[in-house]
Amino acid sequence: MKKTRILIIEDNRVLGESFTKMLNEQKDMRVVAYIGSENNILLRTSQTKPDIILMDVSLKNLNVFSVVASLRKQIPQVKLIGMGFVPTPSDIVEFVEAGTSGFILKNATVAEFLESVRLVARGEKVLPPILAGSLFTHVVELGLKKGKRTITNAVRMTKREREIIALIADGLSNKEIAQHLNIATHTVKSHVHNIMEKLALHSRLQIAMQVVDEKKF
Repeated sequence: MKKTRILIIEDNRVLGESFTKMLNEQKDMRVVAYIGSENNILLRTSQTKPDIILMDVSLKNLNVFSVVASLRKQIPQVKLIGMGFVPTPSDIVEFVEAGTSGFILKNATVAEFLESVRLVARGEKVLPPILAGSLFTHVVELGLKKGKRTITNAVRMTKREREIIALIADGLSNKEIAQHLNIATHTVKSHVHNIMEKLALHSRLQIAMQVVDEKKF
């Protein structure tokens, strides 16, 4: 079995070593290096050739966003995942905009942590569900402040799909949307799936990022 090669960048040694032990216990993962906030991140990445980099977003004496931008420019094939305890929506937006594949909360369960890494390894984006609603709302508000129009203007949407997009923007879950519209939850899921298909996206996070990147909202 081909193992996913992982580089960990973490200031807290206890956490760094714990992450290393946990990931190395998996049959499909291998930590190729664990480093702190050193100045040779680009060099170590080139040397170890990881598939994924797990990076603490609060590294001391280091501009994380600049590091991410440099990695994306010089080693674009590497996927990056941010890690943190209490990030703000704006922090996550900036981190994702810099070119990462998502974010993992450090207080996530082991199962959630490992699943997030595996999803990114498969080319997907990850975001803690607990942050999805607030992040989407934050990005929408940011887009509107910048004078950007609705994402549905560029794609043909039904009235119900427009209603659901608006409720997603308000941070409502599928269950809450179902209750608000007095329809079944599985019906909401079907509408959300259709919305994703029409927009050629795969997650609410991607819709949120398209709000910023493509000026469609």
